[in-house]
Amino acid sequence: MKPTSEVIDELTLAEASAWLTRLQDSGRTASAEAAFKEWLSASPAHARAFTRVNDVWELIPGAAAMAQPPRTLRYHHRPRRARTPWLAAAACAALVLVAVGIARVLIPSSHTYQTAVGEQRTVMLEDHTRVTLNTDTRLVVEYRKGERHVQLERGEALFHVAENPRRPFVVQTGDAQIVDLGTVFDVRQDSQRVAVTLLEGKVWIGAQSTSPGQPALSTVLMPGERLTLGVDGAHVLDRPNLQEATAWQHGQIYFDDTTLADAVAELNRYGGPGIRIADPALDDLRVSGVFSVRDPTEFAAAIASLHDLRIARVQRTIVLKR
Repeated sequence: MKPTSEVIDELTLAEASAWLTRLQDSGRTASAEAAFKEWLSASPAHARAFTRVNDVWELIPGAAAMAQPPRTLRYHHRPRRARTPWLAAAACAALVLVAVGIARVLIPSSHTYQTAVGEQRTVMLEDHTRVTLNTDTRLVVEYRKGERHVQLERGEALFHVAENPRRPFVVQTGDAQIVDLGTVFDVRQDSQRVAVTLLEGKVWIGAQSTSPGQPALSTVLMPGERLTLGVDGAHVLDRPNLQEATAWQHGQIYFDDTTLADAVAELNRYGGPGIRIADPALDDLRVSGVFSVRDPTEFAAAIASLHDLRIARVQRTIVLKR
């Protein structure tokens, strides 16, 4: 799936800047406003561009004055009627260049990357950071003046961060903020928890308390450590098997004395034929082993053989039962 982008091309920004200049003119006409509305409705990018240059206009003190032709310039050998349009056009062109340049510097651009259920992909960011997205993942990357900011909205991603001490790499997900200190780390978010696993380097993790009287979290992870933050504000620090923690990159899942219910939920994240447990009494059966995320049928067969279960098919669902 291709990334969507909020980056606006320079031509569209230039057109938006020209419209802003024209509309700032006190002599604008109804026909000009009608033409502007037609341009604005022609593309969603036009509205985003106009909003952006309008923000820039407000950031520049005296920007409106820049659009006026300088009164000190006089060409006495030409009639006034001939010089005013030329000067106005020159002023507008200068303002367009300024607005486009400042918009690119002051107004951050963002890119959205996402994967469908069962899809995995690796992307290279502008700063040469490499990000591998697991199944059903969505993140937004924004390069700000003082930091490289990533919002992990859902799913899981492995970050190989390009070092840049002047521009920290920050991942925001749920209530947690992760600041890279030159690292390779994995972040996973679901409805119940956020888990950060550090493979190399260091990361700082901070989170506001969600419970009265509980202090805010502030900690630095060392290689091999994983910090899990629950929605209730509780957090657990452990040292998982890193091969298991990153097995998803190779299309595999490791289970080590995992409940059948948790194992099925994990495997179902990757799509394909879903697995359902017919009897809740089977939920606590234990599962250990390495399984392919692409072959839920193989998993079901192995579990059925191990625990003397039967397999039934209900349309595209694999049902485990006694």
